[in-house]
Amino acid sequence: MLLVAVAAVRISSRSGLPSLLLYLGIGVAIGQDGIGNVHFDNAELTQVIGYAALVVILAEGGLGTKWKEIKPALPMAAVLSTAGVAVSVGVTAAAAHYWVGLEWRQALIIGAVVSSTDAAAVFSVLRKVPLPARVTGTLEAESGFNDAPVLILVVAFSTTGPVAHWYTLLGTIALELAIGAAIGLLVGLLGSFGLRHVALPASGLYPIAVMAIAVVAYAAGAMAHGSGFLAVYLASVILGNARLPHAPANRGFAEGLGWIAQIGMFVLLGLLVTPHELIDDFWPAVMVGLALTAVARPLSVFLSLLPFRVPWQEQTLMSWAGLRGAVPVILATIPMVSGIEGSEKVFNIVFVLVVVYTLVQGPTLPWLAKALRLGDSAGAADLGVESAPLERLRGHLLSVAIPEGSRMHGVEVAELRLPPGAAVTLVVRDDKSFVPSPTTVLRRGDELLVVATDPVRDAAERRLRAVGQGGKLAGWLGTGGDAGR
Repeated sequence: MLLVAVAAVRISSRSGLPSLLLYLGIGVAIGQDGIGNVHFDNAELTQVIGYAALVVILAEGGLGTKWKEIKPALPMAAVLSTAGVAVSVGVTAAAAHYWVGLEWRQALIIGAVVSSTDAAAVFSVLRKVPLPARVTGTLEAESGFNDAPVLILVVAFSTTGPVAHWYTLLGTIALELAIGAAIGLLVGLLGSFGLRHVALPASGLYPIAVMAIAVVAYAAGAMAHGSGFLAVYLASVILGNARLPHAPANRGFAEGLGWIAQIGMFVLLGLLVTPHELIDDFWPAVMVGLALTAVARPLSVFLSLLPFRVPWQEQTLMSWAGLRGAVPVILATIPMVSGIEGSEKVFNIVFVLVVVYTLVQGPTLPWLAKALRLGDSAGAADLGVESAPLERLRGHLLSVAIPEGSRMHGVEVAELRLPPGAAVTLVVRDDKSFVPSPTTVLRRGDELLVVATDPVRDAAERRLRAVGQGGKLAGWLGTGGDAGR
């Protein structure tokens, strides 16, 4: 199954479909109505494994999130994840009650479940579409933030007793978000400080340590009755932007674990569903999804972004890019485990809604971005910088890859103006290496080895990235890099 799922990624990349649909299809195919005839109906086990997989997926997404892109978008993402969720839950629940005829508790559960955008779907699709940084940052941060309030709402609506008052729910959400954010920031800062100042004996230990710190953030947040999902995402964002040793290897390891988590989670969800039971709930799911996609999501985006004066083109794209995935399906297992009446119907509606509207939204997102003229391919490509600590020399060896689009192309080594204590020691070009002179002109595709002493390591990397973004005049053009001015 793992090999088939890996091969299916090729189909996904060519068709533009999120890979989750293929993995769900594999689970359905080997299930009790498929060729495998595997009987599986353990919703509680699915929920536990789903939570574990979401921790890994959020950690991988946070490690790959660029702080400079999401920082300007944090206020918008925060409003979308709170006020936007409230609007979406209300509109979708009303449609499920009055249009489909569900009881209010079931309607509220569905409204809350489908109001969460899926981190795995958003991360996998958006990073293939060249969108403006504000749009990408807002959507990625929203998908990392909104799991927490939605989870609280689903658990509250799935209790066997009466639903809590709205002000109690608001207070609970605010408290859990505050606790999760504080713990995530603390664990991320302490973890990044430790990894930057402790040289581990093997490079392969760094990716393991990074993922372990992310899991600790989730565990600490959950044990403190805070939002573990928010804690793991924030801790991972800090770790991913802390310029840790072997950063590309850390991200590569996390990406591999993320793929395994997605495959396992989606296949398990496909096993849990019973296809012949979906027929009666197909049209209710389509109607609820239509209300969510055409009314609830656009309205929540419009009202949430009203104070920020976002152009209508970006609002339109954000409305359409509210992708759903495994998160709503996993959250739909909560009422099943709680024994809420009609929970099987809720699960089936959510499952069909996710499949149908992912088929519609995923492949059309690049087309819509192009139609709205929101493509962003003109920006300079960022450098790939990997750091390996030299413990005995109290220094660092920086491996710098110059990609296509980098403005370091055409810059002489002397024009890098690295701080004293840092120097370019080797250039690899066309599979040949040589020691550069001050007048050596750097080219796209070059790989540089830069040795920097511990005190100037950060300044050297800032300067390299600044030149990559702004060229030889970066220091005077205000593109960052305070060294050598």
